[in-house]
Amino acid sequence: MANTKRPDETGKTGPGDQDEPEFRDDDLERRRRQLEASLATRRPDGSASREGAKSSGVAGYGQALKLSSEFIAGIAVGVGLGWVIDRMAGTSPWGLIIFLLLGFGAGVLNVLRSVGVVADTGPRVPKKGPEDRDIT
Repeated sequence: MANTKRPDETGKTGPGDQDEPEFRDDDLERRRRQLEASLATRRPDGSASREGAKSSGVAGYGQALKLSSEFIAGIAVGVGLGWVIDRMAGTSPWGLIIFLLLGFGAGVLNVLRSVGVVADTGPRVPKKGPEDRDIT
């Protein structure tokens, strides 16, 4: 039979850390409550329910489906236009290649606009700041 005592004969299988305090369940529970309280004060609405987590997962899938469909639609429209131009002008395969690349660029631009990285095109109206006020 194997002897459970170590060479220092403490009877423990690990190192002899007898001077270190042991963490108890109540201490860990108190620290967990403090962490939850500090996180609750930092949340914008103060309440995070499991339903909110489930709905954000569904919203994430919806956003992914939207972005992927916009990207694929840009490429499909480019390929379709290129094919039609090749058939009408007899320039096969150059129209298809050029409009495929243009469709890829348009798909990437659509995805970036949906995400909000690139601003929508249109007239830009200068914002009135504190220094631009009318003084009359």
